[in-house]
Amino acid sequence: MKAVCVYCGSSAGTGAKYREAARTLGRTLVRQGLELVYGGARVGLMGELADAVLASGGRVTGVIPEAFAARVAHGGLTGLEIVGGMHERKQRMFDLSDAFIALPGGFGTLEELTELLTWGQLDFHRKPCGLLNVSGFYDPLLAFLDHAVREGFIKAAHRRMLFASEDSEALLEHFGCYDAPKTDKWYNRPIDS
Repeated sequence: MKAVCVYCGSSAGTGAKYREAARTLGRTLVRQGLELVYGGARVGLMGELADAVLASGGRVTGVIPEAFAARVAHGGLTGLEIVGGMHERKQRMFDLSDAFIALPGGFGTLEELTELLTWGQLDFHRKPCGLLNVSGFYDPLLAFLDHAVREGFIKAAHRRMLFASEDSEALLEHFGCYDAPKTDKWYNRPIDS
């Protein structure tokens, strides 16, 4: 694993705990010799994360749509790629990364994460995905996913694609031993769950 993509809020949230978690993750990535790929903004948790990686001597590649670049692009990154739109941004971030983490965030963070999980479920990739579950931020999402398994909409094997931890080092350690599910997405076929 060389580069980790982190999805997170362009807002900082309501508590210092979110900013500190972003900074801790940034420092952890550098300690483990990993590069950061992220959305390229200087604001919110995105800026906190990038600044922590840079301050620790790490490498950061940002990927940002042209429409946002003039307003919120981080000016001090190792590399900044300006792309035409959101779909191109997500594809480029995927191509540059070996693993994915979601810090707390809003609609954008959730959309990016669920698209990656969908791609993994369809076997379009076998890269690990995780949540940095700061102070239980993602507990409602995890409960929903468990509910979807019980109700027959997500296979248990696919639910296990998403690992959650409050500890960034534990999350990255899990990525090192991740084994993608070897099961088909569709329920109407006679396969394992």
